[in-house]
Amino acid sequence: ATRESAFVHAIASAGVAFAVTRSCAEGTSTICGCDSHHKGPPGDGWKWGGCSEDADFGVLVSREFADARENRPDARSAMNRHNNEAGRTTILDHMHLKCKCHGLSGSCEVKTCWWAQPDFRAIGDFLKDKYDSASEMVVEKHRESRGWVETLRAKYALFKPPTERDLVYYENSPNFCEPNPETGSFGTRDRTCNVTSHGIDGCDLLCCGRGHNTRTEKRKEKCHCIFHWCCYVSCQECTRVYDVHTCK
Repeated sequence: ATRESAFVHAIASAGVAFAVTRSCAEGTSTICGCDSHHKGPPGDGWKWGGCSEDADFGVLVSREFADARENRPDARSAMNRHNNEAGRTTILDHMHLKCKCHGLSGSCEVKTCWWAQPDFRAIGDFLKDKYDSASEMVVEKHRESRGWVETLRAKYALFKPPTERDLVYYENSPNFCEPNPETGSFGTRDRTCNVTSHGIDGCDLLCCGRGHNTRTEKRKEKCHCIFHWCCYVSCQECTRVYDVHTCK
């Protein structure tokens, strides 16, 4: 029940909704199609057209699929349901108008627009930000008619409570620097790192302060390529030397 697990559930649930919605719009699914709700009055200089993506249907399928096993009265199911919904809500929040120009020589005299999902990379980037700011929770037990039920409450009352769009967790993450078969962590020893980077791929951070080793590596690559009319490319083979840095 770590913040990493929260991210995985959110992005997997969003991925199901995204894939189903895109499949419906492309016509590769027989149970759904375009969103027919966006047929109202046009905007300034454009009119409705194309195939608006029915994200509501994709979210519905994702909710039935991803939440199917999260019906237990325990804290982990409550956490997973919350994070699944946060992932799906991200798609709905980022729907936008996508337009195509019409007219002589692309003059864009008229534009037709439709409702579209963002690129999935944008969804991933947004959920990564939510992962960084995930809210730590505590587990509370309540006695109900069906028995004991576990719910989640924000651990720190001074902080803003999480919304339905935030990720939540209630267990501390393991130390991913060292290998741990129980948590599935391979550690970072022998991982290739970037000696010039100050980000997460940099040797200082990725190697967890243990330092790094450097070795030279020769690689054969195609070089001095020439295009011959018509129609093939001829290349020479060059040997280049690279410095490879790996974590100790």
